Amino acid sequence: MVAEQPGAADRGGAADRGGAAEEDGSAGQRDEVRRGGAAGRGGVARQGAGVQRADARRNRTRILTVAIEAFAREGLGVSIQEIARRAGVSTGTVSRHFPAKDDLYAAIVLDRAESLVATARMLAETQPPGAAFYSFIEVMAVEGARNRAIGDALAGAGFDIQAAAGRADQDLMGMWNSLLASAQAAGEVRADITVDDVKTLVMGCCKAGKDPDANQAAARRLASVVAAGLRPTS
Repeated sequence: MVAEQPGAADRGGAADRGGAAEEDGSAGQRDEVRRGGAAGRGGVARQGAGVQRADARRNRTRILTVAIEAFAREGLGVSIQEIARRAGVSTGTVSRHFPAKDDLYAAIVLDRAESLVATARMLAETQPPGAAFYSFIEVMAVEGARNRAIGDALAGAGFDIQAAAGRADQDLMGMWNSLLASAQAAGEVRADITVDDVKTLVMGCCKAGKDPDANQAAARRLASVVAAGLRPTS
């Protein structure tokens, strides 16, 4: 009869538990691997989305850069297809960023309108009413001569800036009207002149020629002639 070895059962149980522990450890490692793989896939997806967003931003910036230059030199008549060709993108890419042509116009023209309104406010705050009004006439004439998009927008050719400017900081015609009213109240401008009269005269100054540099010089000269005609006669 063989005597039972003390602790054998305990060692066997320990071995069983050790095996179970190893199995649990292996399962845990497998879980870690699976989780790591999922995280890796998520990282790749996020990285891909980031690249796409960066590409989209670059495309939008490129489209705006090309459109600003084209509209400034050639006016708002440049087609979306031509903007896309010069930007090196498809017309579909342009449409994704700017669903309608007016959206592209607004992104460019209203930004300039906002800057011009800020200039008008500065003139109103720092100069007497008559000086502020006549200074702004020259500013608008030169801007329209330098940037044909502004001249076209003022004329409503392709984009009606007056209808589109819903915010106070873009309401170019409203600011112009305010400068005119103040100058008339100060006796510096003929009482029968309207803001539409002024706009028409300034648009004529904008179209003195086709060369941007010569055009700006001519616009300044013509703005001084317009100013002389707007002053009250004795």
